[in-house]
Amino acid sequence: QVQLVESGGGLVQTGGSLRLSCAASGRTFNSYAMAWFREAPGKERDFVAAITSNNGYTYYADSVKGRFTISRDNAENTVYLQMNSLKPEDTAVYYCAARPSSDVDYRPGWYEYWGKGTQVTVSS
Repeated sequence: QVQLVESGGGLVQTGGSLRLSCAASGRTFNSYAMAWFREAPGKERDFVAAITSNNGYTYYADSVKGRFTISRDNAENTVYLQMNSLKPEDTAVYYCAARPSSDVDYRPGWYEYWGKGTQVTVSS
């Protein structure tokens, strides 16, 4: 069982930056694929970024590529999402997700564990 707790959300102006953190419980964090998803009001939960457990390969949605960076610190059981050049369309609740695997996936249903989310609001 893994518990995930997100932090770092907030209100920022267009063009600004935020860094989200997701702290995970458990002693096998380095065996988990980790991902960030986001959900805007009235929309589905969309893939943002993922990072593999073993070699740290990263994957991004086209909408955030070049602006967002996912990383992980296995010693601290934490995954990060650095978000730069934020746009109003990035406004959403951001969720951290995990699954014990060496692979990653773009589908939210593939992930077994979820945090409760953190709100990111980008003002124009």
